[in-house]
Amino acid sequence: MIRTVTTTPYGDQKPGTSGLRKKVPVFQQKNYAENFIQSIFDALEGFQGETLVIGGDGRFYNREVIQIAIKMAAANGFGRVLVGRGGILSTPAASNVIRKYKAFGGIVLSASHNPGGPTEDFGIKYNIGNGGPAPEKVTDAIFARSKVIDSYKISDVADINLDAEGTQELDGMTVTVIDPVADYAELMESLFDFDAIRKMIGGGFRVVFDAMSAVTGPYAKEIIEKRLGAPKGSVMNFIPLPDFGGHHPDPNLVHARALYETMMGPDAPDFGAASDGDGDRNLVIGRGIFITPSDSLAMLAANAHLAPGYAKGLAGIARSMPTSGAADRVAEKLGIGLYETPTGWKFFGNLLDEGMATICGEESAGTGSNHVREKDGLWAVLLWLNVLAARKESALDIVKSHWATYGRNYYSRHDYEEVDSDAANGLIANLRDQLATLPGKSFGALKVATADDFAYNDPVDHSVSKNQGIRILFEGGSRVVFRLSGTGTSGATLRVYIERFEPDASRHDIETQTALADLIAVAEEIASIKTRTGRTEPSVIT
Repeated sequence: MIRTVTTTPYGDQKPGTSGLRKKVPVFQQKNYAENFIQSIFDALEGFQGETLVIGGDGRFYNREVIQIAIKMAAANGFGRVLVGRGGILSTPAASNVIRKYKAFGGIVLSASHNPGGPTEDFGIKYNIGNGGPAPEKVTDAIFARSKVIDSYKISDVADINLDAEGTQELDGMTVTVIDPVADYAELMESLFDFDAIRKMIGGGFRVVFDAMSAVTGPYAKEIIEKRLGAPKGSVMNFIPLPDFGGHHPDPNLVHARALYETMMGPDAPDFGAASDGDGDRNLVIGRGIFITPSDSLAMLAANAHLAPGYAKGLAGIARSMPTSGAADRVAEKLGIGLYETPTGWKFFGNLLDEGMATICGEESAGTGSNHVREKDGLWAVLLWLNVLAARKESALDIVKSHWATYGRNYYSRHDYEEVDSDAANGLIANLRDQLATLPGKSFGALKVATADDFAYNDPVDHSVSKNQGIRILFEGGSRVVFRLSGTGTSGATLRVYIERFEPDASRHDIETQTALADLIAVAEEIASIKTRTGRTEPSVIT
């Protein structure tokens, strides 16, 4: 039986760069999740009888909201739901399922790399039929509906058994619980030379993968250990836990410190990697060398032809604006397009759909390709393994060779987390006020060439996205970027990106923060971070 439930709107359901993210207690408010899900359906057209994919990263409150979403999908007229067993689907796996089964779209429950637990983070986002995050015109429509919603529809039936694969009927809608890993593993095997990687591992190459008690555990266990033959125990923390074991599932040098120390140790494995809460980010560390996400994007693009799925070459490379310019020089050498977009994977969708780009990346540890329409942490790890198997060199040697060929971009991101929102917005407003007067100014040896508030003109649909980050570019290729993040759940996160290009190979071994010291000082001088935020140092440096 379908019930129509009267409700009142909440005013805070504006989706960010990847859906709506709030603390669990916020989502547990009466009708909060129901309002947002109904707003999604109300913003869509033409889905009657169509297929909807539903899954999440297994975090706290995942199962409860999945049951709600299934019942609401039935009440609103979907003909079929595909849901991952146990409510599990990594974000890239969900994108693949949407594409493979030609679903109308999907609801992905995740707060990505943010912590999980009863008082921690939760999220809901909608992915469209190409498998990618909903574009702004859709999220704007969802938000507009959420502000005036007065009722939602839900089937008044018992919960679905999420732990048994198979098909069930629910109020005239078919619900199929699927193996969350099988389709994704099959896709990876079609892209990469598993035989070459197996041979490398069989010859003694040691790989370690930290799933961070998050969603990629079952995927990495199946692919790295079972299909590629890595010894049992190569995949650590492989059971997804609702609170990620009490840890922060963000694959960076702070929250994956143990992996970093292992890879820098005397008996380090040959290759180390990690992924995040929902499986779309990656951390890559060779023996004795951390490879920044920006460098990883450039190096994977330069070597992608070594993998069967990319043997014909790349159509183009796309990167988010804050990502370093390392990939730009690869695109230039390959003679292909380079596209600079705002932060948010949704901006890559049009480029991928039009065949203008093949590989995309963000400095926030997201890398992916046209195989899905999301960033994909495990995909990046497997492409690295394919490159290592094909080149028969260490990760460190590949990195040094790349820098010698293309130059090195010293790069770092300084995050100031949970800053007072008014203070953060005031800092950005003050920077905007300085934009007209900064060009031509000198700060020691650094002279400002240009300064702007980045705007993106989509070459496919010609949409314009303004106010995407303050850029201060110096003569010689250095730059500082200031941006407020849309991925947190409380306060504001100020991100400061610092970059210096160094073409001289004899200067490629300087410690990163030392190489960037003068730019860091200039960023503070221009933005008055300490005065405006009260913070004497960043929360996280990556």
